[in-house]
Amino acid sequence: MSNRKNLLALAVLAYLSQRPMHPYELSKTLRNHGDDRSIKFTHGSVYMVVEQLLKAGLIAEQETTREGQRPERTVYGITPEGRAELQGWLRDLVGVPRHEYPAFGSALSLVSALHPDVVVELLRERLSRLRTDRATAAELAGGTEPHPLFLIEEVYRLGLLDAEIAFVERFIEQITDPADGWRPMWAAYHDAK
Repeated sequence: MSNRKNLLALAVLAYLSQRPMHPYELSKTLRNHGDDRSIKFTHGSVYMVVEQLLKAGLIAEQETTREGQRPERTVYGITPEGRAELQGWLRDLVGVPRHEYPAFGSALSLVSALHPDVVVELLRERLSRLRTDRATAAELAGGTEPHPLFLIEEVYRLGLLDAEIAFVERFIEQITDPADGWRPMWAAYHDAK
């Protein structure tokens, strides 16, 4: 697959490498395993990705059944090409760091357009939400069923949240420090408008 940007496609390949499934079952499995915390998807997007993977020859129809008046259900399985793509894609993602473009980083590059008092207020709100997210991630990361390996993305998320919490706390300090904080210079810029 030449376009390795759709992480939902990677997840579908990974789950189909375990056993053949119908797209609706794939969607339920993704939700049940908490993948919706790492990958954005809907039931409809799972069906679309299945079609794309089918056209690319990375998955194939295994069987089609019909029960009574219900629509046909097609179960898909991974092909040898799909298994090779899954392995190569995962090796690339795990082994090669990439610059990502997070929305918060983009906002920080433009944050001086806001008054520093507004920024401090917003950062404190963010800090509160980050601490709530951290508590959730810590609870999930502390689980042991069926094995902690299957919760490793929550351990990673916990590390990212810890780093962001530390950053936001330090940024608030840099703005508000009474001795040499950035607020006076920053506020003067806005007050001059």
